[in-house]
Amino acid sequence: MLFLPAAALCCLCSALVAMAAQLIQDDLTLTRRLDGDVSFSCRYDQCQYRELFWYQKKDTETFIRIMYLNRWNCNIEHRFDHPQKNDFSVVNNQNRCELKIQKVKLLHSATYYCSCYKSDPTDTGYNYLIFGSGTKLVVTDEQVVKPVVSVYPAASRAHLEGRSSLLCVASAMFPPLVRFSWKRQKKNQVKRLRAEGEQLELTESGCKATILLVDRDALNKYKYRCTVQHEGGTVEGQTEQAAVQTTSRSIITTSSAPPTSIVTQPEAAAVQTTSRSIITTSSAPPTSIVTQPEAAAGQTTNISNTTSSKLPKSIVTQRQAVSFQSQCRVKLLCVLYTVLIVKSLVYCCGLSLLRIL
Repeated sequence: MLFLPAAALCCLCSALVAMAAQLIQDDLTLTRRLDGDVSFSCRYDQCQYRELFWYQKKDTETFIRIMYLNRWNCNIEHRFDHPQKNDFSVVNNQNRCELKIQKVKLLHSATYYCSCYKSDPTDTGYNYLIFGSGTKLVVTDEQVVKPVVSVYPAASRAHLEGRSSLLCVASAMFPPLVRFSWKRQKKNQVKRLRAEGEQLELTESGCKATILLVDRDALNKYKYRCTVQHEGGTVEGQTEQAAVQTTSRSIITTSSAPPTSIVTQPEAAAVQTTSRSIITTSSAPPTSIVTQPEAAAGQTTNISNTTSSKLPKSIVTQRQAVSFQSQCRVKLLCVLYTVLIVKSLVYCCGLSLLRIL
């Protein structure tokens, strides 16, 4: 049991090395109608030899080799025994060799990867394959729809360690595949944040989300932007300082007589906590204070009476309900973190085994 964390760290490092060396495929998805044409691009500057391979990967199948070509002149040097090998060709687009399907069929729906050999600088004579990030071909009559992007502060146990969480959600898009990245801004300075060790991605029906862990002090100094890459275009969501800070709601009134009822209507903003102040000069507390349910699940409300230490039962009951909901959200996020960490370790181990074999 003692060597398990070290083994997991080893697998993770191997996976990060492989990912750092991967080729770049700019298109995340390509949506086409039946009988249309499509071309898959690949930036292969890291390749050290002339051979460039193309693979097809369907959701329920393994990788299938299509061909390898000479990337210096875009000539096909060998076609593998692919069931539709004659459907694929190569075109030269601005000195880049692209894989092309002249007439798209439903059976072409898959993800396409470019690959090439690279030599290991630590082991002379040893070459290994590096792959692109993949481009998914979606064959359908549906229109491409850009995602709706929202950024929320998320509750988690990281608060206990001086860190905070930001949740970026992309929804209502088609195709449903997106790529997340984060930036932070202070005045006119914008910095792109590296993903290693900072982000966790979640997938639910109809939406995708990513969680970014940041220092609590940095959350007050910077504005964070979540950028979502999609076939329909790049969409950006931004946090505001008011959206990530919890403010207290003080009840104060200028009337000499205590109010008989104060009702707070539902908030319109999804993640904003506002400061409501009603100042009173009376020593008697309000007879009843009712707060309606907030529109956002992530809001934290702190209602305090500046003239009395005793709160009505309605306030106490609601505070207990909010506290219970917060605990449930924290536990849910902890479960999600655990599942993602386990999946990451399995994925890293798989990559390491592939490199060994």
